[in-house]
Parts: sequence; C-alpha cells; structure tokens
Amino acid sequence: MALPMEYNSIQRISGPLLFVEGISNVGFNELVEIRSEGGIMRRGRVLEITKDIAAVEIFEGTTGLSTTQTSVRFLGRPLTIPLSMEMLGRVFNGLGEPMDGGPPPFTEDYRDVNGLPMNPFSRDYPTQFIQTGVSAIDGMDTLVRGQKLPIFSGSGLPHNLLATQVARQATIPGEESSFAVVFAAMGIKHDEAAFFKRSFEESGALKSSAIFLNLADDPPVERLVTPRSALTFAEYLAFERDMHVLVIITDMTNYAEALREISAAREEVPSRKGYPGYMYSDFASIYERAGRIKGKKGSITQMPVLTMPNDDITHPIPDLTGYITEGQIVLDRDLHRRGIYPPINILPSLSRLMKDGIGKGKTREDHGAVASQLYSAYARSQDLRSLSAIIGEEGLTEKDRAYLKFGDAFEQRFLSQRFDENRDLEATMRLAWKMLSILPEAELTRIADHFVKQYYSRE
Repeated sequence: MALPMEYNSIQRISGPLLFVEGISNVGFNELVEIRSEGGIMRRGRVLEITKDIAAVEIFEGTTGLSTTQTSVRFLGRPLTIPLSMEMLGRVFNGLGEPMDGGPPPFTEDYRDVNGLPMNPFSRDYPTQFIQTGVSAIDGMDTLVRGQKLPIFSGSGLPHNLLATQVARQATIPGEESSFAVVFAAMGIKHDEAAFFKRSFEESGALKSSAIFLNLADDPPVERLVTPRSALTFAEYLAFERDMHVLVIITDMTNYAEALREISAAREEVPSRKGYPGYMYSDFASIYERAGRIKGKKGSITQMPVLTMPNDDITHPIPDLTGYITEGQIVLDRDLHRRGIYPPINILPSLSRLMKDGIGKGKTREDHGAVASQLYSAYARSQDLRSLSAIIGEEGLTEKDRAYLKFGDAFEQRFLSQRFDENRDLEATMRLAWKMLSILPEAELTRIADHFVKQYYSRE
C-alpha cells in the first residue's frame, strides 16, 4: 500500500481553513495531517475540492501556521472515532478524545463520524413513551422513542438546567437497564462544562451516559464535529448494542455560528442572516440520525437545544429546525421572570408524535383527553387575563374567575417543579386532575364522562 503523499504547496490560510494546491487523488471529507514548523501535528478534513485545490478545515485552528513552513498529508480515509461500551461514564472532547483524566477506552470498533444514511424504508414508526420526569413534557408534549423534539429557548433562560434534568431523569418505564444518554455540548463556557459534569456525577447518571464537550475557546471546526461524534457513539449503542439512547445536543445556535464562520472563510454567497444556503441540509444530516430501524431493538431519540437570537422564533435556526423535527418545546421569558421553572410555554409547544406514544397500554387511557383539556383551559385563562387587565376581575363571571384561578394554579403547581424533582407519569396525571378539578365539572367537555366520574375531585 502506497504511503500518503505529502504536500508543501500551501496557497493561503484563511480563518480556520488552509488551501492546498497541486493535489491529486484526494476525496471529500478525507482526514488530513498538518505538520507545522516546530513539528507539531494537527488534524483536519477536506471540506471542498476545486480543480487541483483542496480546502482543508483544521480542527485545532490555524494559529501559528505559515504557508512556507507547513506540510500536509492526505490519509485516504474519513475522520473516525473509536467506539466501545467503556465510553459510558466518560467525558470526551468533540473529537472523541478523553478529557476526564482517564486513559483512552479499550476500542472495539472505529466508525466514520458522518454516519451512514438511514434508509427511509427501513425506519420504524415511533410509538413508545419516554418518561422525562418533567410534568410539562410528559403530560403535555410527550417525548416518544425515536422522535426529534427540540427545545427552543432564549439567551439567559434555563435551557441548560432543563437539558441536564431531562438527561438525568429520562427513562423508558420497564426498560431502565437498556437506556443510555449521550450528551453533547458545543461552544459552552468552562463553568457550564463543570456544571454538566458535576450534575451527572452527583446524580449517578454518569455511569449510563457519555458526555462530549466543545468549549467556547475551542476551534469552531471542532464544534461542527462534536454532534457527529456523539451521534456516532449513539448509533453504536442503539444498533449494535440494542440500547435505547437519548441524545441531547446543546446549543445548535453555537453550531450554526461556527457553520457561518467557516462559510465566510470559504467566501461563499450568504443566505438569510448571513448563514450558508446549505444550513438546512446540514441540520438535516444531524437531526435525521435519530429514529428506529425495523428489526433492531435499539433506538435513538434526539432533544436538540437552541437559543433563538432576540427570542425570534422565525429566525433561520429555529425556523429550519422546525421543518425537520417533530415539534418543539418553547421556553418563555415571562414565565422565567415570574420564577417558574421550567418556564415551558405549552401554547406554542407541540409534540407531533405524542398521539402515537400515549393512551391505553402505553401511558394512561385518559392521557390524551386530559392534555387536550389542559391546553384548552390554559388558553382560555390567558385570554381572560388580558381581558381582566382592561375591565378588572370584578367584571368577570364566576366561571371566568375559575379559569383565572386555574391558570395561576396550572403555572405554579403543574408547570413549576424543582430542578431535582422527578415526577413519574402517575404523579403528573394526579396533578393534572387536581388542576382540572378547579373548573366546574360541566366545563370538561373534551374528556369522556366515565373519566370525569373516576378522577374529578368534587371537594
């Protein structure tokens, strides 16, 4: 086998990119070794090939490289990460290298971080409930095994707290032993990284989890690889080891910013808000790695987290994410100001696969009707709040005041829970019926009479 050819023909360096001319037999996404003047080795991958010029993105950044004292070797294979069950309970950087002080895990296999496309014909429809321990999600926007359900947040809102809580508490009732969490964080500060690690360690959840961290001062190129490394390990657990895997990725906005930075370095024509026109397909290459495969016991469920710039849900990042995924959980700044955690606004939130993962034999027979009634009652309480601000509460009927009372209790008792509070589904449903019992019995028009007779409290 011929040795990889070495090139010294560096045309130019632009941001995190290095352009090599005079190349031949080089492929897209090929792994590259870059040796600087002092003999320091860096890694990169081929991003683009135009005639005889290859654009190489450097994982460790281009600081200190020169066009005259740098050599490049193309290795003829894509970027891979080592995989084994020993990776559970460990913390890695975006390239899959240990950053917890421990030795590299014993390797059973190497896989391309870009994964393999999942044949749409082989996909199995998601139908199994995942319990997160968060009432607003389990009761109103249920997460289903194999689903993609993002969290839409804003700067300063506690999305990292919620993501950590879900990662700690999530389980499939009855199959706890085969459930694992893969947590990927991109562009985070050092104190946030320390919080994530401490939270997993103190709760004991780390033993069935793997954490991939890309820090804010790490190169942006590594930020693009981090979710792919995490998903490659998740695919190994799900489809080789028959495990049910929940993948939490935070923050996709940092990922998109890195994508925009590299696009600018490539001098590409920008699209909306300066982001590259291919951002939709790039997002899809991450989100579509979730799902179930016919004949396989395991599954991958995704909960990406993104912060909406200026709280704008029409911004390209949440907008494109909404097209690809199956719903969204929206965090609300007004609820957060009033001290409600988690500040999930259920009205714009939605789980499109919820109806297929709840009901008799899955959660509870009354689950769907109760969720529908809660949505309806809370929407009406919000309208009456606006009305009472104009005409005063004295101008409302007794029934309207019951709805106002319901709205306050719903936010303070159902939505709100402690960061360390893990409610099972039965606790969530009991609480839901307590909230509905604030309303007159005749108002529960979306629930079958026998459920009202069984659960409605007339005290």
